[in-house]
Amino acid sequence: MPIRPLSPVEARVLGTLMEKARTVPDSYPLTLNSVLAGCNQKTSREPLMQIAEAQAQEALDALRGLSLVIESSGGRAARYEHNFQRVYGVPEQSAVLLGLLMLRGPLTAGELRINAERWYRFADISSVEAFLDELHERSAEKGGPLVVQLARAPGAREQRWAQLLCGPVAMAQAAAECEAALPGAGEVAHLQARVEALERELGLLRETVQKLCAELGMSQGGQS
Repeated sequence: MPIRPLSPVEARVLGTLMEKARTVPDSYPLTLNSVLAGCNQKTSREPLMQIAEAQAQEALDALRGLSLVIESSGGRAARYEHNFQRVYGVPEQSAVLLGLLMLRGPLTAGELRINAERWYRFADISSVEAFLDELHERSAEKGGPLVVQLARAPGAREQRWAQLLCGPVAMAQAAAECEAALPGAGEVAHLQARVEALERELGLLRETVQKLCAELGMSQGGQS
């Protein structure tokens, strides 16, 4: 039976648990405070979020109801760990890619390979692409695709991938966000004008050097 789409906060909480299980295993499972700190950290997150403690607890409880999170009691505070691979029935490599996409937003295969270094070391981009293709072609019996390849944005060399755990991706919105990150027409025109000005200055400098060399009876490559 397919799992309902996750909310953005649930995806951030789940992705954080998946990340910390691999990057700080000595501190795992996590307390609520650790989950909250991981969700709200300013690095390796897109978009940045400011989740309140009550929101994080609500998301953990909801994920526990979906069997995606397991709560363990011990010590002073409850601790939480993810159960992602068992519920979705995917291998570790696929779970790593989905976790990264939940935390960082759409990424290219190359960006996924680089950002996965602390989670799992992929041999090459082809390996990443193979697991993405497998997630994209996932059968309906298994719950359907878990990733989608976005249309190539203007000026971009590679296509990005997005996760579908939070439901269908708004293709137009994703393309617009990517296009907005590219230099605008005004910025391109400004850069082009600067390049042309530098080329003119370089031409003038060359003429000056040629005149000086002629007056001194020197060749441009050295003395005559």
